[in-house]
Amino acid sequence: MSNCKRTSIGGQAVIEGVMMKGVEDLATAVRKPDGEIEIKKEKLKGNRKKIGKIPVLRGIYAFVDSMVLGVSCLMYSAEFFEEEEVKPDKKLSKLDKFMNDNVITIAVIISILFSTGFFILLPTVAVNFAHRISSNPFVLNIIEGVVRIAIFLIYILAVSKLEDIRRVFQYHGAEHKTIFCYESGEELTVENVKKHGRLHPRCGTSFLFIVMIVSILMFSLFRWPTLLVRLATRILLLPIVAGLSYEVIKWAGRSDSAFSKFVSAPGMWLQKITTAEPDEKQIEVAIAALKAVLPADKEADNW
Repeated sequence: MSNCKRTSIGGQAVIEGVMMKGVEDLATAVRKPDGEIEIKKEKLKGNRKKIGKIPVLRGIYAFVDSMVLGVSCLMYSAEFFEEEEVKPDKKLSKLDKFMNDNVITIAVIISILFSTGFFILLPTVAVNFAHRISSNPFVLNIIEGVVRIAIFLIYILAVSKLEDIRRVFQYHGAEHKTIFCYESGEELTVENVKKHGRLHPRCGTSFLFIVMIVSILMFSLFRWPTLLVRLATRILLLPIVAGLSYEVIKWAGRSDSAFSKFVSAPGMWLQKITTAEPDEKQIEVAIAALKAVLPADKEADNW
């Protein structure tokens, strides 16, 4: 990729569609049940430019921001495939109204709680017996990290067997191939996109795997205190781990060195599970989403 354009544009697969986040705009393209492509485009809000200049802090911001935007776009895409709608004349309770008004916030909170509990806290509890194997804090943290990675891999492999998730993974592949096509400077056509690979170093899957590795190194700086202290330490350090991991993935996305390829390799391997080869219609959706966020000033798009 040494002769390719470095772009800050990234995306996410949604239900029968693709979300792309550009420099100034966010677009979600969805293939509706009638076969048409619906595109929702909106201006990005927030202090991205100011925060984007502060290392680590920008990673923490990007992590939370991506979850909020991701959940919002996912719920938007789901609206096209809901089998039942709330009847207009149905009177909502105060609780129902609160849930409807704050559905994205609630969904993000649930996602964070699930991710933190399942991938961060559960491994810590699961290896509470590890002190019987070794008294070395570094070894104990390595054991915890290996268990954390194992739980993550089992989870990814399990959900990949679901048919609906498989289609999401195809759109994930379409997203990567389309971004690769744009980075290569080629015209965004289905035929051009099809030629490119589906494994991208800036993928969210790679980011999550790097989070696992960075967490091992970060947690290893501390000794092996009581279980409650370890749980508290993991939660408090999670934002820092996310921020540092973002810097690693950002560097890996810009570098062509052998070391960057080595660092990216596990995440790229994992993408063989979380992405799948898309069909032409799925590629069309990804192209539509990407075209919607291309900046008028190409110089503004600088990764």
